[in-house]
Amino acid sequence: MTAYTQVTANKLKTWLIMFFFATFLTAVIFIFAFAWGFDYPSALSFSGFALIIAGIMNFFSYYNSDKIVMAISGAKQIQKKDDPTLFRTIENLSIASGLPMPKVYVIDDSAPNAFATGRDPQHAAIAFTSGILAKLSKLELEGVAAHELSHVGNYDTRLMTIVSILVGTIALAADFFLRMSFFSRGDRDEDNGGNAIFMVLGLVMAILAPIVATLIQLSISRKREFLADASSALLTRDPDSLANALLKISADKEPLEVANKATAHLYISNPIKNQKGAITLFANLFNTHPPIADRVKALRAMQ
Repeated sequence: MTAYTQVTANKLKTWLIMFFFATFLTAVIFIFAFAWGFDYPSALSFSGFALIIAGIMNFFSYYNSDKIVMAISGAKQIQKKDDPTLFRTIENLSIASGLPMPKVYVIDDSAPNAFATGRDPQHAAIAFTSGILAKLSKLELEGVAAHELSHVGNYDTRLMTIVSILVGTIALAADFFLRMSFFSRGDRDEDNGGNAIFMVLGLVMAILAPIVATLIQLSISRKREFLADASSALLTRDPDSLANALLKISADKEPLEVANKATAHLYISNPIKNQKGAITLFANLFNTHPPIADRVKALRAMQ
């Protein structure tokens, strides 16, 4: 598979997952509304209204996402004089990709890793740990920088913010439904006898929907990592260097101190190291990143 076909395939898969996610969210809220006694048109309208609210929440949440994430991660912005080589690498890649030069940050941590954030290319930022700057070769670092720029160019940072809001909307709706069902069950048993099946279905969905939503979020995150790898290979014409960088990063056992579950999906490699080492197919469903071996295999296969 070439880098071009890899990019095309991953874009298609991601948008198919997003379509399923939107459909799933609409169905969950529709079932909740129907279980509470709304008729069909009203339940459908309620679902649409909930999606609009989610969109408004998303607008306000991602507007300053770059500043928030950098503050949480303990990243400090640097200028060209602080690391001329790194800046020249990113400048050259930005020119080649047609993207604006992003802000550059450094996290003082010896664990090698990097991530990109920002709502669009004009407000993008890339952070590198001091460990990745020290441990990778120039070509390997170029591959990592190209990967992060690809996240910016593919609008992955915006996409994942939207997905996070959708997941949060489902979790809030499920929590609200469970609480209202518990406190109002006795008052509604007689009035809603005809909706008993939907009430049971609503309770089941309230329990399972947040789990399913999280799995979809993680699936999208993994697809975007494959896409950014392929886009990086297109940009640098050197997939081997990124593959070597991924192997070095994954081989480093030191966890990134400032990372947490909320920001782990942003990094080029999962910064929260597995304690036991063994990874099963079931466990992979809950991983923020694809297995390094699969990413390296895909990069090695690119011509």
